[in-house]
Amino acid sequence: MSDSLDTVLAFVENELSFATSHYNDSYLDRRVSSRIRRTGSDDYDDYFELLRDDPDEQTALVESMSINVTGFFRNPEVWTGIREVFRDLAADCDDLRIWSAACADGREPYSLSMLAHDDPDIDAACIDILATDISEPALETACKGVYEESRTVDIGDQLEFLEDPTRYVEADDRAYRIADRVKRCVSFERHDLINGDPKSGFDLVVCRNLFIYIDNEYKAPMLDVIATSLRPGGYLVIGKAETIPPSLKSAFTVRDPRLRIYQRE
Repeated sequence: MSDSLDTVLAFVENELSFATSHYNDSYLDRRVSSRIRRTGSDDYDDYFELLRDDPDEQTALVESMSINVTGFFRNPEVWTGIREVFRDLAADCDDLRIWSAACADGREPYSLSMLAHDDPDIDAACIDILATDISEPALETACKGVYEESRTVDIGDQLEFLEDPTRYVEADDRAYRIADRVKRCVSFERHDLINGDPKSGFDLVVCRNLFIYIDNEYKAPMLDVIATSLRPGGYLVIGKAETIPPSLKSAFTVRDPRLRIYQRE
């Protein structure tokens, strides 16, 4: 990594309080390079001069570094596995607490709520979903629960995991509005999984496709926060391309290695 990029990242970490040191260098370089192109800057040094003096660009860069790739029922086969976890938990517990960590714009926690409402074996009134993210704009979108289709994203296709998605989402032209009964199960708050405190008493934590961007040395403490937040016997679902570090494998039992579903010891 060049000294000029280091200067940009040091400013972001020290002045803007975003922990760049926890992320992969290649990921950070892609994000900074994208902002260089967007702003018409010549190089890292030129961009740093802009960044240092422009609060709007500071906000734009931090937001671009926040992980925000998401979708409704992303990787449908994983959601089939999550449905089975729901059923197992519902059979043993009358009050299910779920944490959607790094939830981006809210499509994952709303998918969890829709999944609960759609299953006759689950009492959705007993489901409490906490959804957290580091990005304030993403959380603002999540709270509204309205999503616009784009040329590259077909939300209708994403919702086809459900037999009748119109029960939970109202479609109006290219906008999709989450039904109130789905939203009632979900609350949103800002939380930094890297630097934030653990939570407690969760039956299920879903944290997918975050760890692939994180340096290996920081994955263990983040997963330790999640392990502490889970009750004994609670479940964790991570991304299909992610793994539990060996130092934490004693805290979890593998329930489905293909779908990356684990259970807290």
